[in-house]
Amino acid sequence: MRLSALAVLLSLFSGPALAQSPAPFTISETGRSFGNLAQAVDAIGDADGTILIAPGRYADCAVQTAGRVAFVAREPGTVTFDGGICEGKATLVLRGRAAHVEGLRFTRQNVPDGNGAGIRLERSNLSVVRSHFVDAQSGILSGDDPAATITIDRSTFSGLGKHPNGHGAHGIYIGQYGALKITASRFERGTGGHYVKSRAPRIEVLDSSFDDSHGRETNYLIDLPNGATGRIAGNSFVNGLGKENHTAMITIAPEGRINSSQGLIIEGNRAWTVPGYPWTTAFIGNWSGDEIIERGNVLAPRLTKVQRLSAHSPAQLIRSALALIRNRTQAWLTSHDA
Repeated sequence: MRLSALAVLLSLFSGPALAQSPAPFTISETGRSFGNLAQAVDAIGDADGTILIAPGRYADCAVQTAGRVAFVAREPGTVTFDGGICEGKATLVLRGRAAHVEGLRFTRQNVPDGNGAGIRLERSNLSVVRSHFVDAQSGILSGDDPAATITIDRSTFSGLGKHPNGHGAHGIYIGQYGALKITASRFERGTGGHYVKSRAPRIEVLDSSFDDSHGRETNYLIDLPNGATGRIAGNSFVNGLGKENHTAMITIAPEGRINSSQGLIIEGNRAWTVPGYPWTTAFIGNWSGDEIIERGNVLAPRLTKVQRLSAHSPAQLIRSALALIRNRTQAWLTSHDA
């Protein structure tokens, strides 16, 4: 999406948040300022607009139903959205024509069903840059939009995944979108579920880090539950002692092959475990039956490169049936109105 020149030039992080101004949400294109985020989003309507956000800590939330909206910190790293929830879903509920998020911090997004998120994406393209998702149930949670793409760059996902009833949410959960691309981002200190779970048929994860050394009740670092093509390269992975599931670090089609994974490239990564790690773990667990390309990965002892697993074992058939139920439940939770 086209952003204002001012939004594109905002590239430096600054210090602690300052006091909020009386009208901290300003539409760059018109100069109009608003006292809360929802008013600014509504004022853009079905147009293209950039909301510049003054330094501060906010309990605001907003629902975007139209237009192309950029949510941009005036000074990246100085804006925190703390706990605000719209529609029982997220701080930002996005179902307009496109959205861009830059320089924002989201924290303490918790809801009763366990799927609270900084961003709930229901349709259209999304780009996220230099943003932080910390100590919540989920960072980004999406519905299905096969025609759209999601890109995440230079962002951090930390302390995510805890469900109040003990079920795991995920750092990032992407439904049946067209593609997901993650670059130069960090995932750490998970509290349940997977760090990245994506049902998109196309995946790129490049130059990022997955640090599970302080994780608890965590599962896979990258989960492609229905398979995917693309490239996972130049990343670092570490498994910690607090695993709920230590079978594999990266999984391909553990819930059944829907997308082709033929030719998926996993290369040039580094993977290791913390001292005292007791299990033998696969770097890649492949249930798809497709031939992937694994090359140039540097692995620590107790990690096997690729483990080919059967999609027809009794355990896998049960897992696939449970996954179908979870998928339908997740689709309903993502689309329903509170």
